[in-house]
Order: sequence, then structure tokens, then C-alpha cells
Amino acid sequence: MRSKLKIYYLIVIITVTCFFIAVPAIPIKFNFRQFNIDTVIGGDTIKANLPLIGRVNKSFEFKKGLDIQGGVHVVLRADMTNIAEEDRLNAIESVKNVIERRVNLFGVSEPTIVTSKIGVGEKAEYRVVVDMPGVSDAKEAINLIGETAQLEFRTLYKQTDGKEPLADMIDVQGLGSFVSTDLTGKDLRRAEVVFNNSSNSADSGPQVSLSFNVEGAKKFAKLTQDNLGKPIAIFLDNQIVSAPTVQSAILDGNAVISGSFTVDQANSLAIQLRVGALPVPVKIIEQQEIGPTLGQISVNKTFMAGVIGFFLVALFMFLYYGKLGLIANFALSIYVLIVVAIYKGLIPGLGAIVLTLPGLAGFLLSIGMAVDANILIFERIREELLQKKPLGIAIELGFERSWSSVRDSNFSTLITAFVLINPFNLNFLVTSGPVRGFAITLAIGVLVSLFTGVVVTRNLIRVFFKG
Repeated sequence: MRSKLKIYYLIVIITVTCFFIAVPAIPIKFNFRQFNIDTVIGGDTIKANLPLIGRVNKSFEFKKGLDIQGGVHVVLRADMTNIAEEDRLNAIESVKNVIERRVNLFGVSEPTIVTSKIGVGEKAEYRVVVDMPGVSDAKEAINLIGETAQLEFRTLYKQTDGKEPLADMIDVQGLGSFVSTDLTGKDLRRAEVVFNNSSNSADSGPQVSLSFNVEGAKKFAKLTQDNLGKPIAIFLDNQIVSAPTVQSAILDGNAVISGSFTVDQANSLAIQLRVGALPVPVKIIEQQEIGPTLGQISVNKTFMAGVIGFFLVALFMFLYYGKLGLIANFALSIYVLIVVAIYKGLIPGLGAIVLTLPGLAGFLLSIGMAVDANILIFERIREELLQKKPLGIAIELGFERSWSSVRDSNFSTLITAFVLINPFNLNFLVTSGPVRGFAITLAIGVLVSLFTGVVVTRNLIRVFFKG
């Protein structure tokens, strides 16, 4: 009995929490004698004092995609003429990394940047597709992402009496001021992740190995000789990437950047450095400004379709299953609240889901699928009742004997969604952002529907049906 009560309380807590996150702001004003209520429930911001947690002040907002909010869509083609075939995947990943950093600096909080490869072998074409929602100055954004990345190695500035500070000097908090040298990205031949497996070394673990060309090796040797015990800072687009201290003169053109790197951090640094080693010219082959008006119209129509679809599904369930249908409709309402709350950032670490029109289509499709489990369960309960079994036993047997069908049907949908999401970016599978958005929202809907269609419905039936 206690375990059942815990489940009821859990359902109530989840429902109330999701209600306050999901619903729009609702003003409540009430005056009666000494009672005076003037507040707002719901909305995009939750402010509350919670026991054991303290004061909560968190914003929950929908993040709109390019097709809803409007913005700029750009397709760039990378010129791989001077890049060896085995280095081309690294090169296009480096271009993507630079563009992503540039777009974020431009102030776009939710850009979508993907790479694609068309064709095979030497004739393959490498592209970068950039979607920037909310960008109004398209010309500036396009100029920004099309610029060539600048990789520099800088040394500490030594101020001399009577001399003005250099114009190209960059100040780094906690380290000092750095000035340019003649060693740049064009002198870097390769950057890759290596591992130091020495257990006695403080720098054991992943490191970044640098390899310079002949001219770069000479420049780097002189820099290390002149800066023993001092940092040589690595800058990419005037932003510091790393500032390793020179331990000894390096004359062979090979160096290692060590530190407390994780594998991901070391790999990210290597990719950033390879931008200078593999400068890939890009050409804009398609650009399109998408206005928010079209997106807003589509959202309004999609919302109306969702409302109509919800009520039609609810009406069918009530007319066909009666009291059981009402319970299924209540569970469906909880389902909608939970899914919307997840879209707005309910789950810590996942953040808000970027809403696109294909994503909304996945949500609408999942509303119809959310009652699939209930239909299977209710039909099984009817079969048990036809065999003259008591209502309570028929309900429990209906849930137990329909579970395998419910599980398998939803699991097959999740497999399809997983393939469409393509989390490992396999080239022979889909890499389209809109398709992935559809698959993600569909997968979320299926997982939530399993909870509401089985757990919520089962416990509500136990409360309202006595066998």
C-alpha cells in the first residue's frame, strides 16, 4: 500500500511541476473581505522557496529554430584542392569548429552547424550548412563566417622605458600582455592527440602534439630558446587557446602541449590548432534570409492542428471506452504537460529543445501514438471481462498481458528514431537537422507516453475502479 501511495504522490508532484512550467502566464486576482490574491501562475519563469532546496529562480522558455524564429541559412563549400584526401575530414571539422565559434561570438545562442559530404573519392564535395536563428544583419553574419581563421603564437611583452605599447598587444588576465611573432598557423604542419602513459609524470594522460614545417621549426626553435621558463601563448582569432610554459629549447620542430586535459579537451584543442595547419577556403554557394512571419503563421496553424487533434483523440477515447477513456484522456493531458515542460528545459543538463516545424510535427504525431498503449490495454481488459473474470483481476491481467505488445511497438519506434537522429554522425545515414529534430521530439514523446500510458493510467484505474 505504501509503495502505491508513493507512486500517486510522484504522479501528483510531476503533474503540478510540469503544469507550472508548461502553461503560459495566468494572472489570478481575487478580492473578498480580508482575502486579497494578486499573483501569476505559470509562465516562463519559476520563482519559489522550496524546502531542502532554497530559493528557485529559473527561466523556462521555448527555443525557436530557424524556420519559426526567422534568420539566415547559409551553405558553404570547402575547397579541398590542396588538402590530402586522408586529411579532408579533419579539415572540414576544423572549418566547422571555427565557424561555430565565430557565430557564437556574433551572439547567436542556438546556431545549427553541420557538415556534409557529397560523393566519394577525390571528387567528393565537402559542405558546411549554417543556420542562425534570430539574426537580422545577414550581411554581417555572412562576412563573419566566411573570414579566414588566424592562428598565432605570441610571446610576453617586455615594456621598455620611453616606448609606447605595441598596437597589436593583447592582454590576458593573470598572464600579462602578449605580442605577435612571425610564427603563425601557416607554419604548423600537424596537430594531434597523443597520450603520455608514464605513471610518474604529473602530465600523464592526453596531450596535444605539434609538428611544424621546416621554416616553422626554425622559428619555433628560436622562440623557445629566447623564452625559457616563460609562456608562449597560442591565439586563434585573437582568442587565447593555450599558454604552455617553455621547459626547454625545442629544436626539431616537434612539441607537446601538456596539462590536465581530458580526452575531449585535448581533441578539441587539436582541432582548433589544425585550422591554422589546414586552411580551407570556403565559398558561399547558397544563402537565404528566412522571415519570422512565415514561421509564426506555421506555428499558429500547427498549434491549432494540435488542439483539434487532441480533442478528437480524447472524444474517440471517451465515446469508445467510457470511464476508462476518461482516465486515458486525463493521462493524455499529463502527457502533454510533461512533454511541453521537457521542451522548455525541465531536465537539467539537457536544456531546452530547439523547436522547429518538423519537431512540432513529431510532437503532434506522438499525441496520437500516446493512446496506443491504452487501446491495447483496454482491449485486453475487455477480453478478460468477456471470460467472466472479476473487474479487479481483469484490469491487472489486462496490463500484464498487454505489456509485451506495448513494449515491442514502442521499442521499434525508438529504434527508428535512433537511426534518424544518427548520434554518431555516420555518413551513410541521414544528417539533416530537420529530420533529427523530428526524430528527437518523436523519441521524447514515445518515452513519456510509456510512463503516462502505463504507470499513470494503471494507478488512476486502481483508484477509480473497484473490483
